Amino acid sequence: MKSVLLVNLGTPSAPTPKAVRAYLAEFLSDRRVVPLPRLLWLPVLYGLVLPKRSKQAAEKYQQIWLPEGSPLRVYTARQAELLADKLHTPVAYAMRYGEPSIASTLPRLEDPVVVPLYPQFADSTTRSVLDVLPRDARVIGDFHDHPKYIAALGENVRRYWARHGRGPLLLISFHGLPKKGAELYENQCRRTAELLAKNLGLREKDWRLVFQSRFGYAKWLEPYADVTLAQLPKEGVERVDVVCPGFVADCLESLEEIAIEGRATFLAAGGKELRMVPCLNEHPAWIGALADLVRRELGGWLPVPPQHPAPEADRHRRATPGVA
Repeated sequence: MKSVLLVNLGTPSAPTPKAVRAYLAEFLSDRRVVPLPRLLWLPVLYGLVLPKRSKQAAEKYQQIWLPEGSPLRVYTARQAELLADKLHTPVAYAMRYGEPSIASTLPRLEDPVVVPLYPQFADSTTRSVLDVLPRDARVIGDFHDHPKYIAALGENVRRYWARHGRGPLLLISFHGLPKKGAELYENQCRRTAELLAKNLGLREKDWRLVFQSRFGYAKWLEPYADVTLAQLPKEGVERVDVVCPGFVADCLESLEEIAIEGRATFLAAGGKELRMVPCLNEHPAWIGALADLVRRELGGWLPVPPQHPAPEADRHRRATPGVA
């Protein structure tokens, strides 16, 4: 029987310094994530970064941890369950770093379609997944402009606004990357943001694109989310809503970096209210978008709904795997 494997980035097994250290060690040792010579980077990683960041990150995870576990793992597992119900076929999930691992999950699946849950393509995310898959694996490379993904984002924001009211400005925030070599990723983020703004009927003054999660000293994609949040009150913006289309499940970057740290930055600068729109999580429209992606990859195996133009992102599926 055909099957599906959803792959997300990863998460510590517990919000403790020990568990976070193990997770960060695996994550930050990946050449796709930190493309520095190992002889230079590994002593810095183990001698400076891990001792300092493990405790700090554990404290952040403790603020968002759910009774069932890590939010990222909880929501990814639920997405797999809902997709299996919709497709009537086995669906499993794995993490690129941490557990359940791709290596332990993939052998249990028959002829799987792999869906890295990264809407926008980047070497440090999607291509890192390709690195650990068989060369003949069927992979959906990205879906940054897939009509149903955009529609799901729009429905999710509108649902939030219907319940809580709409702020005067929507920040559309993506995970940042070092600017050098990130042209494709940046273009896809901008395309997603533009399509979402169009779906929501926003005017140019109603929204802004920002990039979060800056780390280190290199120049990263701009404008920076933290700098923008500190500047907005000076421009007279007292209330702001934030949505993170690059994360399909709530995680540390949405729940802590934006909803806690970002809010604190905005309020300290004179703002009055920052509201975080939840990620797609279990939204029915998002599960429907996932089902559509899989159906199209499998051709005639599953019933295919009415056709829309194939997303441009299909060009990147399985392109030059493992090539830097």
